[in-house]
Amino acid sequence: MCWQSLSEEQLGCPGCPGVFLNYHGGMNQGEVLHILTAPDAGGTIESRQQVKAIEGEGLEGDRFRDPTRPADQDHRRDTDVTLIEIENLEWFRESQGLPLEPEEFRRNIVTRGIQLNDLVGKQLRVGEVVMEGRRLCEPCAKLQKRLGRQILPAMVHRGGLNCRIVSGGEIRVGDAVEPMEDDKSA
Repeated sequence: MCWQSLSEEQLGCPGCPGVFLNYHGGMNQGEVLHILTAPDAGGTIESRQQVKAIEGEGLEGDRFRDPTRPADQDHRRDTDVTLIEIENLEWFRESQGLPLEPEEFRRNIVTRGIQLNDLVGKQLRVGEVVMEGRRLCEPCAKLQKRLGRQILPAMVHRGGLNCRIVSGGEIRVGDAVEPMEDDKSA
């Protein structure tokens, strides 16, 4: 069954409007809680205190950083880095009664205090790095199988954000995560 055809009740959030499940109340500045990388697909997740983000490629030491990867292969070129809100993982744990740790969800940066879904098509600053939110990072059946527990459909629209790195630099645990102001002079 396609998640797009599911009702609000099936998504686990009765009364939530439409495509984005807005349960945060408009948070627009957050922080980096965890930085997680894996050297290859399916590899062991490593927790880091800081990481170098390379423009147009990804995070140093991570599986997504492959400048030779064709644009139409696997995680298209709009996935240099993935982010997820800790609030979504906490919501899942509380509402579903199942554990879900940040490392298990296999996203690169775990944030607190910012609505990532609102950043699709917009630029954000993470520490000294500028990123562009490209699309939602929806959970898939492959991740569910790997976890060995039912995360779908509850985590639909709560799986994070795929980003492209526009301007590289260092990202550290504790760095601010915030949307960039639109350029009003253009």
